[in-house]
Amino acid sequence: MLQKNFIPAADQDFHAWFEHLTTSLSLSISACATSDDIVAMQAAQADFKTQTLNATNMAALAKQATSNKTESRLRAEDLIRTVAKRIKAHVDYNAGLGAQLGIIGPRHQQDLAKAHPILKGIDLTGGQVSLSFTKYQSDGINIYCKRDGDLDFVLLARATISPYIDTRPLLQVGIPELRHYCAVYMSKDQQIGHYSDEVIINCTP
Repeated sequence: MLQKNFIPAADQDFHAWFEHLTTSLSLSISACATSDDIVAMQAAQADFKTQTLNATNMAALAKQATSNKTESRLRAEDLIRTVAKRIKAHVDYNAGLGAQLGIIGPRHQQDLAKAHPILKGIDLTGGQVSLSFTKYQSDGINIYCKRDGDLDFVLLARATISPYIDTRPLLQVGIPELRHYCAVYMSKDQQIGHYSDEVIINCTP
């Protein structure tokens, strides 16, 4: 009976194994594999190598595009805050103009001592996760994460701008992993309030 598990599961291992198998067959004088078999194997191995390279390049491009977008937003927000601050300092400025321009923050005040962040996550593939939250009047949030191998949640980062992008690669290339996130508000370098509900993200390659 043919065993199915002799083929490596991980793409990286499969690529090296397949290349070795194809090369070995092409150099073999054994009659176990026909010339047609060898030609077909070589074509399949070359195609997989090409598609693997394409997938790697696309993942790199997607990661760079996400990073570029995040940096662009940060630059835009810095510019907006500078201009809005100058507008609000102008002698002709009033609350009506601020409301019209949309540069007045929400009036809702959260009692941080009794509050917990509302954390939401989106898988961006390749290990990247976008984590969004509402800052209110806090200084930001501490984000904690637990994944395979972690005994408990560990501090990942302090985020002051939403969304925060977790850019860590997957623990194993090509293998999906579950990540558990939670967060708590920060005020004057101290954690305050309650931890958010746990957010579980299935990170896909």
